[in-house]
Amino acid sequence: MYSDEMNLIPTAPVDFKSGFIAIIGRPNVGKSTIMNYLVGQKIAITSPIAQTTRNRLRGILTTPEFQIIFVDTPGIHKPHHELGKVLVKNAQNAIKSVDIVLFVVDSSVECGGGDRFIAEFLSQTKTPVILGLNKQDQQPEDPQKIALLDRTYQEMAKLNKWAMVKFSAVTGNGLDDLLSLLKEKLPNGPYYYPPDLVTDQPERFIMGELIREQILHLTREEIPHSVAVGIDQVEESPEITRVLATIYVERDSQKGILIGRKGAMLKEVGIAAREQMQKLINGKVYLEMFVKVQPKWRQSRHFLTDFGYRIERD
Repeated sequence: MYSDEMNLIPTAPVDFKSGFIAIIGRPNVGKSTIMNYLVGQKIAITSPIAQTTRNRLRGILTTPEFQIIFVDTPGIHKPHHELGKVLVKNAQNAIKSVDIVLFVVDSSVECGGGDRFIAEFLSQTKTPVILGLNKQDQQPEDPQKIALLDRTYQEMAKLNKWAMVKFSAVTGNGLDDLLSLLKEKLPNGPYYYPPDLVTDQPERFIMGELIREQILHLTREEIPHSVAVGIDQVEESPEITRVLATIYVERDSQKGILIGRKGAMLKEVGIAAREQMQKLINGKVYLEMFVKVQPKWRQSRHFLTDFGYRIERD
């Protein structure tokens, strides 16, 4: 975010509400989808593959009555490498620095061990918690089965004295109820960002994430978690924006898969990512990508820092 944008922050009226809300949950429960829907623009990548979100992204929703800064966090899970440890630590740190925690669960399945692990952690915080039952649209049609699923989460909410709301981040059903509940619990406060801003992340970062999203969608399971994307150069002109990016993988075999036969896979990734970038900047994009092998980058604090993955402190 640039300094001239910060000068556009107005003075809030006396009864204006504002605050930071951390979206917490297991991997793949729809946290990024919720933020994208509420903000009204795609700023966080989504994928059916767990651990899509790696960085703490902020999405900003401003109305005449309130400003909410959503903090989208990596899914909380048992880490298996240095990158995983950084992701989980960042999610835990986010809880300590916000006004409200939105704990999101997958209501199409019953409450499990991963949910209870997070609930135990959240039970020790003084920050207000709202339990959000996402994926309402994926619940079974049988009302009795729905009731059984919901009951497992109702018990958790009752035990911890949490407010609970049910919705679908895909259809939008129930999200008005969620916003009303969030507004109710928000403290009075100022504008933290200009009203027309939807994220505090620079375009270069989002461009890299859009490339990584297409890799997640288009490549086999061997690839996604081993990928990092760096935006090396962005050149803007009135006619076109030229973007140069490097995709890092850990093994030569992954490089071969990502490039594909005669470059077909890399071309497909590029076409899809370019379309998303053009929506982001509302203009034409020329995208050039290279693939580079960087062995065991997820285990190296040095490379994690270079790629932007570091433990965040507020």
